[in-house]
Amino acid sequence: MSHYDVILSPVITEKATKLTETNQVVFRVSLDATKPKIAKAVEDLFKVKVTGVNTVRVKGKNKAFRGKPYKRSDYKKAIVTLAEGQQIDITTGL
Repeated sequence: MSHYDVILSPVITEKATKLTETNQVVFRVSLDATKPKIAKAVEDLFKVKVTGVNTVRVKGKNKAFRGKPYKRSDYKKAIVTLAEGQQIDITTGL
């Protein structure tokens, strides 16, 4: 599994942007990614030191579109804590 298969995209929300003040970055990751795989991928791709990884599995909601029910996909988020003084600018891309 490549590093690009582990980390799918950055999460850019108001809450995720506020976490950058405490050296944390939020990524959307694959459902089968483990914490060590996520840490290794972030360190190799962005050349930073990772001190911790927290993960959250988000269950998809049941919704309706034009009266037809459907279910949004489940996904997994990773909140990556970086070492003091390190940062990632996710707006520039890779």
